[in-house]
This record gives sequence, C-alpha cells and structure tokens, in this order.
Amino acid sequence: MANTQQDATKPNARDERRAARAAKSITAFAEAHGGTEAQIASLGEEGARIVLVCGDGAWGDVVVPSMEVARAATEKAGVTVHDEFAGEFAAKVVTGPYEWARMAGIQIGGPGRPGRAA
Repeated sequence: MANTQQDATKPNARDERRAARAAKSITAFAEAHGGTEAQIASLGEEGARIVLVCGDGAWGDVVVPSMEVARAATEKAGVTVHDEFAGEFAAKVVTGPYEWARMAGIQIGGPGRPGRAA
C-alpha cells in the first residue's frame, strides 16, 4: 500500500507554484514603483493577504491561499515584511480621490456602494 501522507516539513509543489506566481507579481509591482515593502494579514480560511506599499506611495495587494504561501512568496521576492500595518510603513500609503470616494461610498452610501441608485 502506498504512503499517501505528505511530509509536513516539505512544501508541496502546488504551494511552491503559487508562491512563485505571487512572488513574480510582487517583483513586477516593486520594479514599477522603485521597490516595495510588505505586511501579511491572515484572512482565516480564505488564505492570506500580502499588502504591498512602495516608496512612491503606490500600494496594492496579492491574495494567496495560506500564510505559508504568503511567507514563501515574500521571501522569494526579497521584500521586507512588517509585523503590523502601522507607523512609518502605513504612512507611506498615498490615497487619492478614487480611494476616498470608494471608502466613503461603501461606508455611508456614497458612489462606491454597490446597488445604490445614482
């Protein structure tokens, strides 16, 4: 009978591919904006969110299936990972009119709220 259990210390090939794909996205974003730093947030059973903040204020995120994949992706991309989204790291984020309209709209019924009649 074949042993179907995986070695818990060895990452599986699917997760390695996911981490490599996420690292490629992170690297491309970093190159377009002169470097980036990251913070990893758990999404529970949904996976993990890698929040990227660049020196020029640009920001974005990459969602992956697990914290392990997120850690592997940021390691492969060679970015600094912060424990919290706070302080100088968070202060680098530049938001414009679009973000403010979306945030306000979702919260108080403005233009960003889905299903709202115009």
